[in-house]
Amino acid sequence: MMLSVEISMYPLQDEYKPKIKAFLDQLNQANDVDIRTSNMSTRVFGEFEQVTQLLNSAMRHSMQQFGKIVFVCKYLEGDARQLEGYE
Repeated sequence: MMLSVEISMYPLQDEYKPKIKAFLDQLNQANDVDIRTSNMSTRVFGEFEQVTQLLNSAMRHSMQQFGKIVFVCKYLEGDARQLEGYE
């Protein structure tokens, strides 16, 4: 099953930009999902298992490394890249 996720990260500390960059670096190591980053969020597309495993691993790593972080995620079954006006 295909999955589309939009995720935003809000570190609850000063110097938040390096923390966000480290999270994005974790995500971008994956080869089996499509990752599209914009100014406000990152969208991840791929098979359900690969997407959820990637996000779980990257969020866990960020929380263990940096402490309190808020992640806001929207999950949609299917491939949202095919929806008109999604970009």
